[in-house]
Formats: sequence, C-alpha cells, structure tokens
Amino acid sequence: MEKETRRIVTMMDTLVLSSAYQPMSHISWQKAIGMFFAGKVEIVEFYNDRVIRTVDDILKVPAIVRFVGKVIKKYEFNQAGKFSRENVYYRDNKECQYCSKKMSRHNFTLDHVMPASQGGKKNWENIVACCHKCNQIKGSRTPEQAGMKLNKKPIKPLMIMKDNKLSFNIQDIPDIWKDYLP
Repeated sequence: MEKETRRIVTMMDTLVLSSAYQPMSHISWQKAIGMFFAGKVEIVEFYNDRVIRTVDDILKVPAIVRFVGKVIKKYEFNQAGKFSRENVYYRDNKECQYCSKKMSRHNFTLDHVMPASQGGKKNWENIVACCHKCNQIKGSRTPEQAGMKLNKKPIKPLMIMKDNKLSFNIQDIPDIWKDYLP
C-alpha cells in the first residue's frame, strides 16, 4: 500500500500567502507564530473560535499569514513535492502519455519509460502515467522498441496543481481560507 505523501490539513493549520497574496502552502500554527515573531510574516486572518492560552495571555490562532517582503526560497510553494503515484498522475494531466486517454485516479498504471529491467530508475524523469492497455503493449521495452511515442518527455514539475487547485481536499479546508484559494 502506498504511503500518503500529502500532509493533511488540520483545523489548527495556517495558510501561507506570498507577499502578493498568492497561496503557497500550509503550516502548523506554531510555525506561523514563530515566523510572525521573527518578522517574516504578517497575520492576515485569525480563527474566531480558536485560541492559544499562555501563562500571561490568550492569543487567537492565525488562520492566514502573508510573507512580508521577499519570500524565502524554502517556503515557496513552487516545489514539486515528493515523487508519488498521485503526483505523477496530476503532472501528466490525468492522461495516458502514449494514447492520451483520460484516466481516473484509481484506474491507471505507472510506466517506466526506460524499463527497470534495462536499468531505468523510478524518478520523475523516467515514470509516466499510462493506461493499462498501453502498458501491456509496451511491456518491458522502451517506447522506441515497442513502436510507441510519448506525448511529452517526463520532467520533474515545478509544482503539482491538482484540478487547478493546491493539493488540499476541499472538505479539509477551513472556510476562512476559501476566499484566498483559486
């Protein structure tokens, strides 16, 4: 069974926006508070019904923060994320990379462009989403050996867009975030 690579949004997570109000990621409220006190972000919205109690204070939990000034590279959302079956599916636009057939999330295979039996690695540049029929035809041959053509060369993507949205499950997203997400 494949391990889930996407971190689940919890009800205490904080949405991170770029300085231009573009959604970038989500982080724990603890990290958001630390970034706020370090002067890296400003708090845009608070959760109305969630608070943090300290010895001396009661603080509202930040729901949305925005970077102040230049975004630090390690926080940018333009990361491809981990190599996974689901991320390959979305990178390849839910299509078989040989016949262009649209596939469901549960009814596709991964194909090694350079077969593992010929030294092919399991990475972004060698794996594509493929329908069962094309995978059977190709077998453990290269596309050239099988007389097949790839629609596009597999590359490591800059970011994974799932249905033109960030990789969140809509039921997991706090209502307060919805005005800031595409």
